[in-house]
Parts: sequence; structure tokens; C-alpha cells
Amino acid sequence: MGERDLFLADPALLDECAELLDLARERGLSLGTAESCTGGLVSACLTAVPGSSDVVHGGVVSYAVAVKRAVLGVSGEVLDDPALGAVSRECAEQMAAGARRVLGCDVAVSVTGIAGPGGAEPGKPVGTVWFGVSAPCGASSRLELFAGGRDEVRHAAVRTAIRLLREAVMEKS
Repeated sequence: MGERDLFLADPALLDECAELLDLARERGLSLGTAESCTGGLVSACLTAVPGSSDVVHGGVVSYAVAVKRAVLGVSGEVLDDPALGAVSRECAEQMAAGARRVLGCDVAVSVTGIAGPGGAEPGKPVGTVWFGVSAPCGASSRLELFAGGRDEVRHAAVRTAIRLLREAVMEKS
């Protein structure tokens, strides 16, 4: 069973996704994602719920810096700055705003981080994940430091992204 299948076999996570989709549907809101370290798993969980197509506009998997820049519009000032880069508050916020723009959705979440096992940088250990949320009521970001290996970090990141989308949908209502 592959990692994607393990995520989709998590009944509690799928229940959270179904609840989120119902809330968005009731409020007339559409959703989108911009994902790096989760590689599309947030979108996969959302779209595993039957009927999700009336709420989920899509997702951008921007694993490469070039895609963050060209598709999502993350600025060179952020991506080229060694103090910021792809794993930063600024990048997460710009990714979420870019997803709202390119997907034409009301609320978008972004995920960018270091899932491991390699890739750690000074001040950014494995498990460092930034989230961005962009909605008509405003934007926010959040930093999490998750423990565990690659699968655990990615699973925790997916769960957090779903919860952040839910919070944004609730705020919008």
C-alpha cells in the first residue's frame, strides 16, 4: 500500500474532509491548494470525498522553486533570499494567494516545508512546515515543527492544512 493509500485509508481524516466540504458548500465557498512537501496529498484527501468537485477547484503541486515562481507568483525577493527561501512565512503566504488567483477559488491553503529525511537547513530542521491561508477575509500563516520521519511529517502537515482550511471557512461565514 502506497503512502497516498495510507492517507486515504484514515477514516478520521476523510471525515474531517467531508465535514470541511459540507461547511464550504453550505457557505457557497470554493477551495484550492498549493502544495510543496505534501506533493498533492491535501488535494487527494479532499477529492477522495464523493461530490467534492462542486467545492474543490483544484491544486497546484509546486515542488520546484521554478513552479512556485512561474505558476503561483512567489516573488524572487522571497525565493532568492537565503534568510527566507521556499520554506518561509512569506513563501507560504504568497503560495496561498497565488493558488486563489490561478484556481479562482475563495479559500486556499498552502504547505511548504522540509519533510526529510534530508533537506534540513540552518534554523530549518526536518519537520519545519509553513502553512499559508488566503481568503477574502484576509491572509494568515502558521509554522509547525513536526516530529517523526517523512511519512509522519507529511501526514501531520495534511491534517493541519485541512484544519486551517476549516478555520478559514468558519471565519468567512
